[in-house]
Amino acid sequence: MREDYFTPFMFIALLCLAALLPQGVLSLKLLRIVVPPYTYQGEKALLQCQYELENDRLYSVTWYKDHEEFYRYVPKSHPPQHSYPLEGIKVDHHQSDGQQVLLKNVNLKASGKYRCEVSAEAPSFTSVHGEGRMEVVALPKEGPQITGEEGMYQVGDVISLNCTSGKSYPPARLRWYINGRPVVPDYNAVVQQHGLVTSVVGLRFEVRPHHFSSGHMQIRCVATISTDLEQSDPPDRAPLLEDNRETLLLVKGGAGRWRCCTVTTLLLTSIATWLIT
Repeated sequence: MREDYFTPFMFIALLCLAALLPQGVLSLKLLRIVVPPYTYQGEKALLQCQYELENDRLYSVTWYKDHEEFYRYVPKSHPPQHSYPLEGIKVDHHQSDGQQVLLKNVNLKASGKYRCEVSAEAPSFTSVHGEGRMEVVALPKEGPQITGEEGMYQVGDVISLNCTSGKSYPPARLRWYINGRPVVPDYNAVVQQHGLVTSVVGLRFEVRPHHFSSGHMQIRCVATISTDLEQSDPPDRAPLLEDNRETLLLVKGGAGRWRCCTVTTLLLTSIATWLIT
């Protein structure tokens, strides 16, 4: 009998033998999978797959991104590690093994769902898996810019401004405030380039006396980049990343005429707070 005809029968026989074994004797268990919910463009990302073999023997650990395999660890192979080309993925083999994978210099294409699959050898052929999602965040290099301001304003004039964010991913959410009160923008637009997004909002209104009730008028544009992500392996808490930057337009003066000047305040409040869910 040819060997390639015999192999499937051997495989079926081993599966039948595994089914007859007492429950709990062979118990490969997935303890935890750790996929960072977000990381910054150009940095490293550590993926962890923690498991217990107990009486089983490890056959392989395989990692997938969006259902495509990019890393495999087989202890009986030489070498035991092997990575496969996948856009956006660069594996650091020196710091990767059967329990973790280190991705280096991540870019926006590394965003996606990551899955770890652990398989045991015969006779159990047990397989366990877990997954989580990671987003790669690109923060802007500068704060929002206000354009369109005039040198002097008086009651009855129409102020028409634009606020433009720096390139980022995810896109910045832009908001207007006049004297601390939120106002509805005149229009919204986005421009995409090489995966990064620039947001633009307009503001148009007529100057009224109440705008200068305190002797001056403040017009602020606030750019917020935030992401609220949950891993697929249900966590106790969901992380929130928030980055706020703002530009202030200060109009001050008297005698019915107000001089305009721009004061830029860069508030880089990148915070990762943990919210109870």
